[in-house]
Amino acid sequence: GVNIMAQDGEGRRYPRNLQGVLQLAVEAGSAAEGPTAIEPMSDERKTFLREALAEVCKGQMDEVEQMKQCLAILRKDETSEREREDDEDEDERESAFEMLSEFCENLDNARDLMILGGLDLCVSQYLCHVQSGLRWRAAELIASCAQNMPQVQVHLLSIGALPKLLQLTDSDPHPTVRVKALYAVSCLVREQDAGLQAFLSHDGFSVLMRGMQSENEKLRTKSAFLLLNLLTSHPEQKDIVVSMGMVQQLVSVLRTPHSPFHEHVLGALCCLVDQCPQGLKDCRDPSLGLEELLRVRSREIQGKEECQEELDFCEHLRGMCFRGRPSDENGMDR
Repeated sequence: GVNIMAQDGEGRRYPRNLQGVLQLAVEAGSAAEGPTAIEPMSDERKTFLREALAEVCKGQMDEVEQMKQCLAILRKDETSEREREDDEDEDERESAFEMLSEFCENLDNARDLMILGGLDLCVSQYLCHVQSGLRWRAAELIASCAQNMPQVQVHLLSIGALPKLLQLTDSDPHPTVRVKALYAVSCLVREQDAGLQAFLSHDGFSVLMRGMQSENEKLRTKSAFLLLNLLTSHPEQKDIVVSMGMVQQLVSVLRTPHSPFHEHVLGALCCLVDQCPQGLKDCRDPSLGLEELLRVRSREIQGKEECQEELDFCEHLRGMCFRGRPSDENGMDR
């Protein structure tokens, strides 16, 4: 739909979009004139249409106005912050962020927010705000705006959003902030070449490596998923990633208690072995004990429907690294 706030129906007596207007116009027309009339449009009808259209456009305008009001709430703390750090103020700002995130699922609104300086405000003031509730909402808003919007992505990269988001992903004390920040990172680097370059220059792969070892399940999952995604779409990065010791790190992650995100970890290992001699060599290093680990894992998850993809990766990796090698004969479990 055109209007994201329309679902609450507040004060919305006019149609939500052009289709609605035309629908109304047709109904009004046919009611008045019966099926036969194909005449020039009456003045009354023209006026009706013009007003209906104006209403719809005003609806669009209202969103920009509401976004400006939200920004005014977020901006006003600069002067008054010292005197009053009360909860009400924080709640008001959290609501402002929530409204903006909802508006910005609409791409036009995301672009408008950028033009209004809203993203600059997020990056300069709110990613480092003392309140964790405002930090994660700022990261979430950045993610909403950056998704599928190259123009917004480039702007965010140019104002230095990525290093700040990586820093939050890596070391924010609040788990939700870390997860939302990583989500924003992925919206800036997937399908975006300048984003990938910035990610590399700020050692983003190390951030993902640490994310996969964090105690936060959501962060581990998102880190492994983004790693798999980047290696799949940028095979030219494999050598760099292998030279960082990623194979050894991924295998140590596989030794942690079994979890659904291990599927992404095995997928990433498959990528690092495929057409990458050093990755293959690392996997085969006997001191890593990967062959035995994969054999045990295969046996554990065999026949579990929810583990099918993981089993496929597991078997594929075993095949690439260890099939047809001497130790294989006694290792076939049937």
